Amino acid sequence: MAKLCVNIDHVATVRQARRITEPDPVAAAVIAELAGADGITCHLREDRRHIQDSDVWRLREVVKTRLNLEMAAVDEMLEIAEKVRPYMVMFVPERRQEITTEGGLDVAGNLDRIRDATKRMQEAGMLVSHFIDPETRQIEAVKKCGADFLELHTGAYANACGEEARLVELKKLIDGASYAQKLGMRVNAGHGLNLRNVLPVAAIDGIRELHIGHSIVAHAVLVGFERAVREMVEAIARADMLARKYSPEEILRYFSA
Repeated sequence: MAKLCVNIDHVATVRQARRITEPDPVAAAVIAELAGADGITCHLREDRRHIQDSDVWRLREVVKTRLNLEMAAVDEMLEIAEKVRPYMVMFVPERRQEITTEGGLDVAGNLDRIRDATKRMQEAGMLVSHFIDPETRQIEAVKKCGADFLELHTGAYANACGEEARLVELKKLIDGASYAQKLGMRVNAGHGLNLRNVLPVAAIDGIRELHIGHSIVAHAVLVGFERAVREMVEAIARADMLARKYSPEEILRYFSA
């Protein structure tokens, strides 16, 4: 069954709206773990729009499961990671003007730089993941870099309008996960997943972790953080049960909202 890693970035987004101390993303991480999360994810952006350096250090001390640090593969972030030493770093694309991460990292187009950054992090004792679109070219590039994981960008699936369009994007994720595993790679997935669309992705064979943040934080505004995390954990468990009888495509057709 896929494990849930809760991204607490947007708890920090609410805090930064006032530049005060609450809500505390580190407290949210503790609640998420108590509610059944298997890991905590945060993204230290170059512009520090939500998570701050002090948050990362506190998370490193507090998180009892595992801490996944998303970041751009730039010297500033590599140096921070070498000091903090989270369980895993995930290289993601980053543009200052974007609202959120748009698309996967172009590993194939930046092979030497990403490979060097990957090796540097691994030599410092961290696992490394690359956040990519489910494309053969990018999957092969991640393999060439020697990353420990790849994370399939599920945004196109999450944003697709209509069942047939979602099925097309789901098939890309299924094929991407299958191909990566044939190459001997471990596969995670995330971006834009929520209680309405998570079941088919969680049912894809071989998906190890789902990294989900915004929808949990948004749901928590209405029902509380602990309940929001528990409901996502329960949805992923339901997907595992459904996958014993139905394909991801069938789950999308019959069980997704």
